[in-house]
This record gives sequence, structure tokens and C-alpha cells, in this order.
Amino acid sequence: MVRMAILAGLLLLPSASISIAHEHGTPLSANSTQDTTPALSSVAREEKARTYFTDLPVIAQDGKQRRFFSDVLKDKIVLINLFYTNCTSICPVLNQRISGVQDLLGARLGSDITLVSITTDPARDLPSVVKTYSQSFNPREGWLFLTGRTQDIQTIVRRLGHTSSDPADHVALLLIGDVGRAKWTKLKPTASETEIAAMLEILLSERN
Repeated sequence: MVRMAILAGLLLLPSASISIAHEHGTPLSANSTQDTTPALSSVAREEKARTYFTDLPVIAQDGKQRRFFSDVLKDKIVLINLFYTNCTSICPVLNQRISGVQDLLGARLGSDITLVSITTDPARDLPSVVKTYSQSFNPREGWLFLTGRTQDIQTIVRRLGHTSSDPADHVALLLIGDVGRAKWTKLKPTASETEIAAMLEILLSERN
């Protein structure tokens, strides 16, 4: 039986993992932002983030290989969600909602803001499978569907709170952050397209 953990109220990464809250300044409450990062230089903060998120290789739906931190996250405002292509419940719902978010973001998508969907089932979700799956959501430049070598993807999603060997047992979180400032928040999976886009734009406006 497919089991999907959808957390209501406070969205917490599983305690079994090293939480981003402890290692990278992520707040634990949903629908709020908080900068809990100590006063570090931008270089030190970047290296801390690179170490935490890893710079392992990933492959997007365009077939190109990227480094996870350097090419996907660095200096970006990001929305990260987890999926697997055989999911018939929450995954397609969330990705369809994110499809609406990219329309609301307009030109900001792909420049300052990146949307990142990462499979929890890399053994089956090969690049060709992810490419076909992504086409159902009409991703524009700036929305990446990522897979890669099984061990590499498992390491990455473990840092994001997915510690189970079962791809279906991932948390349906929407993790939003300004990577450069180590400022993060989590939204409920029931957040609307407007709410998600607004949170991304708030983080963008706070840079000015």
C-alpha cells in the first residue's frame, strides 16, 4: 500500500535525518521565514551550504548533468519538492500546482528563482522516464526535474528529510529558501499557487 506522509500544521523534517534547521539555518515552522544563521562571511556560508546539500551530479529532464549545489542551488531562491513518477496520489497534484506557480512567476523563473523537483526513486526514474514525466507539466526553463545515480540521489534526498528506502514514503513538503542567505521556510502541501508564488517573491524582495 502506497504510504505518503503529509504533515499538517508544523512541517518538520524527520528527526532521523540531520535537519537543515540544525545544519543550514532552516526554521521549523511553516508559513514563516526566519534567519537563524550565525554571522558568517558569504564565502563561509556558501561552503557550509555546499557541504550540507552536496555537489553531487544530477541529471535534469533536458538530459544535461549538473552539480546539485553549484549549478542548481547556488545564489538562487528555490522551491524544492520530492516526487516519484509511479506516484498516483500527491506527486502529480503538487507538480500540477507548481506548474501554475511557474506561470505566476513569469520572467523571474530561471533568473532569480528556480523550481526543483527531485525523484525519490532514481533506480526506476531514469533520465528518459523523468523527461517523459516532466512533459505532463510543461516545465519552462528554471524548473528542473532531477534524477541521477541511485546513491547520489539518495544522499541528496536524505539531506532533505527522505530517509526511507521506500520512494513512496517521502514527506510531501514544499521547501522554499534563499540559498545565499541560508533563509528557509516550509509550506504545507495544501498551499495554493498564489501562496507559494508569494513566498518566493517575498524572499526575492528581501534581497533588495
